[in-house]
Amino acid sequence: MKPSFMIAATSSGSGKTTLSLGLMRALTNRNIVVQPFKCGPDYIDTQYHRISTGRDSVNLDLFMSSERHVKELFGRYSESADVSIIEGAMGMFDGFDGMNGSAADIARTLDVPVVLLINAASTSFSVAATIYGFTRFCPDVKVTGVIFNRVASENHYAFLKEACEIINVVNLGYIRKNESLQTPSRHLGLSLDSLSEIERFVDAAAKEVGSTVDINGLLEATMIDCRQMPSVVQSKRNLTVAVARDEAFNFIYPANVERFNANIVYFSPLHDKAIPKADLVYLPGGYPELYADDLEENREMRTAIKNFAEKDGKILAECGGMIYLSEEINGKKMCGVFPLKASMKNARLKLGYRRVKFDNFEISGHEFHYSDTLDLSGLPSVAQQYNIRSEKVATPVYRYKNVFAGYTHFYWAETDIFKLWE
Repeated sequence: MKPSFMIAATSSGSGKTTLSLGLMRALTNRNIVVQPFKCGPDYIDTQYHRISTGRDSVNLDLFMSSERHVKELFGRYSESADVSIIEGAMGMFDGFDGMNGSAADIARTLDVPVVLLINAASTSFSVAATIYGFTRFCPDVKVTGVIFNRVASENHYAFLKEACEIINVVNLGYIRKNESLQTPSRHLGLSLDSLSEIERFVDAAAKEVGSTVDINGLLEATMIDCRQMPSVVQSKRNLTVAVARDEAFNFIYPANVERFNANIVYFSPLHDKAIPKADLVYLPGGYPELYADDLEENREMRTAIKNFAEKDGKILAECGGMIYLSEEINGKKMCGVFPLKASMKNARLKLGYRRVKFDNFEISGHEFHYSDTLDLSGLPSVAQQYNIRSEKVATPVYRYKNVFAGYTHFYWAETDIFKLWE
């Protein structure tokens, strides 16, 4: 038996990340080993989780993977931890198709209790109706208690406690209204300056949560029997995969790296001068636009990447990784593997789940980017992408020799990504 729970909320912007990071750091400060998880494909909250706990945060996603896989990941990563905390996404019942894939869906799949966060700004006793609805809408989802955010005063909190009492729901505490508890910008990157800001925020959140949330009561209320689902044992390949990981490239699913089933070596396109000897180079997404000057300046690495591609080396590049393989980003020279020019001008968010169909292979993923690319030579796409409604999406996947690149972040933890090259 150990505490394991989902932090969900009534809507986006309610403060899930503040509560999650505060709890994770407060428990870690007690020398309690916390295993963090994140609902959905988000790469950024998972990096905050790692900063808060010192452990890789694992994405749990019911569009990009099966229920069995989600259960197996949760059990395996939770095994060595004292507490498992899952941060939900959006509102508790907001999924990719109705409730499917939502925080509530993942909670019932894993049979873990939910701690419901309520944004109490500009309301008081009316939260009773909100809590009543959220706790009874889906009987399969077990809401074990509520926490209130943006509480203005003790008098305000008294009304909120009374609302819990009248509908017989456990009140686990609150977070005070505090302008300093603003989640850091999701486009900071991971520079030393931004890490300092994130650390400041996490420490402040932990101090607040530690003083106003009943952490001991929360842990007692969320004790469950964590049965681990047997893992599918994969034989390790006699291959080496070089994974780019630094301030500019860090949008990485840990389960993907595991599924390479190979020797993993990390390198930095920002700071290193050469690629490690490898059978495959993986260039994940990140923030190349924030580090374009430094990436351009590292001519040795850009040349090494280009030469590797020209010599039929296998490369998989996603989003920011694809931009790095383009001719330029905002006028700054990149590797020049693909005749593309990337720009952040007139940036607009493009996002959504994707099914990606190649001639011999199908994979799921997620598209999330603000940049755009200009194709200088009419490169054909080697795959057709579809959204959650099975409608065609125009986003291409490019191939040059043994190099695959596109905006979509693939999830291959249940399949064999090496099939791309068969």
